[in-house]
Amino acid sequence: MSATPPAAAQVAPFVVTDDAITAPLLGLTGDAARGAAVVRNRETANCLICHAIPDPTERFMGDIGPPLAGVGTRLTPGQIRLRLVDPTLLNAAAVMPAYHRVAGFVNVDARHRGQPVLTAQEIEDLVAWLATLKD
Repeated sequence: MSATPPAAAQVAPFVVTDDAITAPLLGLTGDAARGAAVVRNRETANCLICHAIPDPTERFMGDIGPPLAGVGTRLTPGQIRLRLVDPTLLNAAAVMPAYHRVAGFVNVDARHRGQPVLTAQEIEDLVAWLATLKD
């Protein structure tokens, strides 16, 4: 018998327009404070393994991906959303993981099969926080 993941953990439908997912996933509203917590969580998204954020108190940040300072000026919320949901839709060779996709992965631990790394709400929270990074 296999357990069905809760509905909140399912992949939300979305439409890509040009280089963005303009509509929030499931029509959800993101919360920037929760998004800041998601980006700092080294157990789930683990953004800091590759990216630096504009917080001098945060230690051990990566430099493989671009710094996130100013991302809210460089990209629209829809562009940020697409990069979080599945960056391979923009660049098939993207190194950044797809945080809201379940298909096409190999060797996924049985406990996590069929579940995206981040829920639609967590994606929207991240979008809300990243969009505030203007400098």
